[in-house]
Amino acid sequence: MPFRRRARMLRWLGCPRLGPLWLWKALLVCVAFAFAGQLLGVIFNKSVSTAGRSILSAPDQGPPLGSCRPHTHIMFLKTHKTASSTVLNMLYRFGEERGLRFALPLGYQLGYPLPFNAHRVKGYRGPGAPEFSIMGNHMRFNRVEVEKVMPADAFYFSIVRDPVALAESSFAYYKEVAPAFRKAKSLGDFADNPHKYYDPRLRNNHYARNLLWFDFGMDHNANFSVPLARLGEKMVKQVFKLILVSEYFDQSMILLRHALCWPLDAVVSFSLNARQQKPEKVSNSWVGKVAQSQAKMPPNLSLTEDQREKLREWNGLDWSLYQAFNRTFWEKIHKFGLARMEQEVALLRTRRDVLARVCLRDGGRPVEAHRIRDKTIRPFQSGLVKILGYELQPRLDNATRTACLRLIRPEIQYKDLLDAKQFPRAAPAQPAQADPARAGLGENGAGPKAGMDWDGTHLKQNKTQKLR
Repeated sequence: MPFRRRARMLRWLGCPRLGPLWLWKALLVCVAFAFAGQLLGVIFNKSVSTAGRSILSAPDQGPPLGSCRPHTHIMFLKTHKTASSTVLNMLYRFGEERGLRFALPLGYQLGYPLPFNAHRVKGYRGPGAPEFSIMGNHMRFNRVEVEKVMPADAFYFSIVRDPVALAESSFAYYKEVAPAFRKAKSLGDFADNPHKYYDPRLRNNHYARNLLWFDFGMDHNANFSVPLARLGEKMVKQVFKLILVSEYFDQSMILLRHALCWPLDAVVSFSLNARQQKPEKVSNSWVGKVAQSQAKMPPNLSLTEDQREKLREWNGLDWSLYQAFNRTFWEKIHKFGLARMEQEVALLRTRRDVLARVCLRDGGRPVEAHRIRDKTIRPFQSGLVKILGYELQPRLDNATRTACLRLIRPEIQYKDLLDAKQFPRAAPAQPAQADPARAGLGENGAGPKAGMDWDGTHLKQNKTQKLR
């Protein structure tokens, strides 16, 4: 624009002259600061308005449950390789949010694989002094000893899984621990002739036969018979008010929610302690090839249909138990109402999707532990398989981050956190970085040292629970 024309325009606007250059610069800086202040104010007000609320305090907590009161005395038998770590996370969250007291182990498991003894609970002061609300860490069930710890009105429940799927998971996780698995070239090889590899006298071979039966406290090496199977089923029914089924996890959560009178968000979860199903892609570079050659190959879990049937026969007591409680499970669903169950499962899945978008990176997909930036939420690795975990979204407000963190915190770290809250002055039972599946192992990791639990703490001898 010509100088004279610009001068005339300034005079028309009431600015007889341009003034010093520094004055205009100062004016521009002031305008910039004012705009930034306004923008920050909007952001600040927004953050203040959401800081007191978390994503888990949404008003929609599922269909009403009537006038029932939430159960706060709960005993969960955490069976192995049945999605039980995900269930335990729910109990941890529920109890932590409400300030309940947990029956925690001295180490990381309640004396497993020996039958449970009440003195394995940290802070236990003897019968008649009920001070624990929730019990859920790994144990071999022993009703008499559990009843010394838990209140008389405790709600007992557990979870089962098809023995073939359970055998696949056990073989993957415990191949280096169970001698029967360690000797076999593959799971199919073991299934073809389990007697060739299985010796009931060797430590840790309980992982290789009737593992559910063992965890429920019964003799897993007993010869199968229909009367024995019925007796075992009867014993479990006498104690446990609800048996969930791993293959129908979402339906299980709806039944559990109604049995416990819990809000919907209490049973929303992300799968925890899951193993990587496919090997990670390796770089074509020489570094990647060297790393692949040095890494141990994941176990071969492929099975023919004939081998699957052989595994069901080998785990006959588990197979009978699974079939029985799968039937009662569906009887409960039919009583609940199929259409009603379908609606509530849809609500549960929708809520899980919402929480995944809010809480998790990578669209909610689990990732390898080494890819998780926050080392405090990396899942511990055990055996030849990779255990997956999750990463949180960045820039979550404090309340939402706390709620999301509870959903994905691995079992070991969560136990340590609760332990520190309940026993703030007590030293940890062992370093937090120790792997509970490896601690206390004997030579070459073949089994626990004499008199030692998996978590490295001393065991008391106890006899196998008898059927009654």
